[in-house]
Amino acid sequence: MTDTAWIDAALTSARPQAIGALLRYFRDLDAAQEAFQNASLRALKNWPQNGPPRDPAAWLIMVGRNAGIDEVRRGRKQQPLPEDDQAISDLDDAEAQLAERLDGSHYRDDILRLMFICCHPELPATQQIALALRIVCGLTVRQIARAFLVTEAAMEQRITRAKARVADADVPFETPGAVERNERLAAVAAMIYLIFNEGYSASGETAAIRKPLCEEAIRLARLLLRLFAGEPEIMGLTALLLLQHARADARFDASGAVILLDDQDRSLWNRKLIAEGSALIDKAMRHRQSGPYQIQAAVAALHCQAERPEATDWAQIDLLYGALEAIQPSPVVTLNRAVAVSKVRGAEAALAMIEPLAPRLSNYFHFFGLRGALLMQLGRNEEARTAFDRAIALANTSAEAAHIRMHLDRLIRDSQPRDAGERT
Repeated sequence: MTDTAWIDAALTSARPQAIGALLRYFRDLDAAQEAFQNASLRALKNWPQNGPPRDPAAWLIMVGRNAGIDEVRRGRKQQPLPEDDQAISDLDDAEAQLAERLDGSHYRDDILRLMFICCHPELPATQQIALALRIVCGLTVRQIARAFLVTEAAMEQRITRAKARVADADVPFETPGAVERNERLAAVAAMIYLIFNEGYSASGETAAIRKPLCEEAIRLARLLLRLFAGEPEIMGLTALLLLQHARADARFDASGAVILLDDQDRSLWNRKLIAEGSALIDKAMRHRQSGPYQIQAAVAALHCQAERPEATDWAQIDLLYGALEAIQPSPVVTLNRAVAVSKVRGAEAALAMIEPLAPRLSNYFHFFGLRGALLMQLGRNEEARTAFDRAIALANTSAEAAHIRMHLDRLIRDSQPRDAGERT
């Protein structure tokens, strides 16, 4: 075999299992990474000649463990392990034995432990994301730095600090018990959601650069779903990411300007992702154990399933956001619900809903953008202009600012006196 694409795919797929097991063995992130890297180099040399092993993860764990032990022994100036050719010749039997032991439960615990470490509570969210992308996903420092729009040196320092914090925290490497798994599963899901949002919230000029973050988050969510196939909130999380990402190609125009949901070309939406996400959220809802990810995914599904903007079931979206407010109250949730209320009961009702949020959202771009839009619908143009000016000042990206300026231009046009010919 000369085509190595299948090797890259196998290494990427096996990486979380292999590094998780090596981490349990060596109890050190750097040592586990280096052992996996050495095993991957051996795979690139061995697999094209001998074909893929029965269980790539087991093969990589065995070779990586031997390579790591070899490094330790060489450092101690003791007897090294046998030469590569001899070690490779023994791998078939060893791999089969290891594969029997590394059943689904072992893989699950190793991967979950690895994710637990990446989302350790002592790490800031930015370090959690960077560590997960580097350790679990295997992205290079250059790729992560490019996605976060920072220098490689800054990202390398961020990852190094994260590893140091993990080491200083003396994180246990034993198999997590059932209670701990359930308690920290929410933290793992939140970390994956954060990775997705880092890519999804990118502006038009950086959307293409940061799109891989969304794709990596989806890959991690699918991996977590395989480990917890019966957990409805993990189904909801995966569905939410799929449904949101399905609209990626329609969110910005050729110049990078934001295209609102109602104005998007729905033929550009990815129907395959929509079908997968819709099926997942339907399955999750049948468990009757509603959670925040499930509710948000249900909202996204209603948007995606509407063939035209006017076909959107805003009344149902209003009810879903009401349910989300009940289990996860937040001014941002109320702000989102107000959009549905404006569609169902009008701009005045929506404005009355968001006015009490002003003190808590005084520095939130979307609050002033929505307030300006509602005021404009009510003909209160001067107040709308003030709200839009505040939104521009708070804009996180040039695309957001450009979208608000479009509303301001419309206000200016509407307020200009028309000539005699227009008045007739």
